[in-house]
Amino acid sequence: MADRDPDDIKQEIDKARDQLALTVDALAERANPSRIADDVKAGVLEFVKKPVVAVSIAGLGTIVLVVFIRRIKNR
Repeated sequence: MADRDPDDIKQEIDKARDQLALTVDALAERANPSRIADDVKAGVLEFVKKPVVAVSIAGLGTIVLVVFIRRIKNR
């Protein structure tokens, strides 16, 4: 094994520590529950805003409302 300068070893350790810290920070950000919830919410809102989906939801809401009103009238 070649002799290595202690200062070089210390620099390599410091560099590895900094890289590890950045990796841990990135993983912590990706695993943050509030960020995950925000991403899911944004995805759902984007999906619901599509015209086909919006019309389908409106139609389903209308059907539910009509059934609800008929049940109230038939009592």
